[in-house]
Amino acid sequence: MTTTGSSAAVARRAARGEFVRAGARAGFAARGVLYLLIGALAVRIGVTGSDEQADRGGALGDVAATPFGAVLLWALGIGLAGMALWRLSEALFGAAGPKGDRAGKRALSGCRFVFYAVTSFLVLSFAAGDRGSGAGSTDRQSQDVTGRLLALPGGQWWVGAVAAGFLGAGLWIAGRAVARKYRKHLAWGRMPSYQRRLMDVTGVAGGVGRGLVFAALGFSGLKASFAFDAGEAKGMDDAIRSFAQTPAGPWLLIAVAVGLVLFGVFSFGQAKWREV
Repeated sequence: MTTTGSSAAVARRAARGEFVRAGARAGFAARGVLYLLIGALAVRIGVTGSDEQADRGGALGDVAATPFGAVLLWALGIGLAGMALWRLSEALFGAAGPKGDRAGKRALSGCRFVFYAVTSFLVLSFAAGDRGSGAGSTDRQSQDVTGRLLALPGGQWWVGAVAAGFLGAGLWIAGRAVARKYRKHLAWGRMPSYQRRLMDVTGVAGGVGRGLVFAALGFSGLKASFAFDAGEAKGMDDAIRSFAQTPAGPWLLIAVAVGLVLFGVFSFGQAKWREV
């Protein structure tokens, strides 16, 4: 075997080793904490109409206010870095399972790596004292990014493409949740019946809630593109609040918020039962 081939084999074994798998499980747990906090904030907004931020910034602010906030923030950031590392290993060497080496799956893992790497960086920066990185309104950040894209040549098309991606991702997430596609990634045969029921309830309701939020983000981006107005773009906080402006009123907002809480619980189940 050549040196290059030997190095590739070592890298592949490392990518599927215990360290990367442990990082993935830590990442699912960290994601669960964030969604639990965001969902809880959104429930409070729906019930009381408060002006709290139902997004990553609001969640990190809540964590920082706890007695062990600094430690928890570092733990969340490192956990999300573990998730990013796992997704990178899937992008480079393929995911677990017989079809994990398909180009489409590896490309999707690459996109997820970028998402979790950025999120981890923001959380760790916040933990290190840069309060302008992990916190702050995602609505303002979304409008800033949209404004920069609109200023580029063909900016409306760029914004529209990104927005369509978010809208499509939201519908895809919700559809896969309803179809219970998550089961094939779990150690379903080894799970006790009560755990299967819990994962079905939290997986379906949580996935639909999360998918609706992503779809709302995409819809607002499309409005910004058509109107050539960055002010139409929404971050997670405004996207969640927008459900209260539907005919269902705050009840739909509360339902989506409960879905986000359940997705947090589902993420904890994935930390234990996901095949990685």
